[in-house]
Amino acid sequence: MEAAFPGLGTVINVVAVILGALAGLALGNRLSDHVRSVVTDALGLVTLLVAALSAYEVTSPALVEAVGTGVPVLVVLGSLLIGGIAGSLLRIEHRLASVAGVIQAYAARSRPSDQVGAPGAGARPEHDSARERFIEGWLTTSLLFCVGPLTILGSLNDGLGRGIDQLVLKSTLDLFAAMAFAASFGIGVLFSAVSVAVVQGSLTVVGVALGSVVPEAHIAALTSVGGLLLVGIGLRLLRVREIPVGDLLPALVVAPLLVSLVSWLT
Repeated sequence: MEAAFPGLGTVINVVAVILGALAGLALGNRLSDHVRSVVTDALGLVTLLVAALSAYEVTSPALVEAVGTGVPVLVVLGSLLIGGIAGSLLRIEHRLASVAGVIQAYAARSRPSDQVGAPGAGARPEHDSARERFIEGWLTTSLLFCVGPLTILGSLNDGLGRGIDQLVLKSTLDLFAAMAFAASFGIGVLFSAVSVAVVQGSLTVVGVALGSVVPEAHIAALTSVGGLLLVGIGLRLLRVREIPVGDLLPALVVAPLLVSLVSWLT
């Protein structure tokens, strides 16, 4: 499908996330806690499936050819270690939580229904719970919508003028995912549309600027690392372990750099 202008695929995707989140918000209040828990578990399992498909890119022939047999796994490991250390030192997870907390507080002030109950000691746990749900919803869906082969390849192809078929497919998937997540996590999911606009818009600009020179090996490494970050998100959704995925985000930048370094050395 040809695009009328570069970035149309991202516009469609953002609209899909917004519509899905709004539908989920309208539906969420009618669901019991048990149903929400089941929905969250289902989303966790599906996230692990998407993660596995993305992580499998570590076997990409282009990546193997670029760095050598057996090295792709080491590239992914090195990316996570270097990126994780950098992210921990920069306290990215904490900073993301702080930003999300500010946004949640602003959103809560604009909704009188969030201010039920008299102020005092009894109101704090409810406020903290709402803040945690907002942060979890925003961070989870932002990573789910922004990390993956369809995000990367679709946005780059949009910028390269190769059509928006992949982003249209992704938009359809994100529409239903946003609906399900918003029903469980609330308004935080709606703000992930901003994350989609920034990340996919930036990738589209990269595609326009670089033309067709983005190596497939670099995309495969980035996608594989992104798949492992999604595993972390899936484990959080399933309440298995609270992996600080935010601190691991620099690994997405480190991965293609390591591929370039290893290719140059070999």
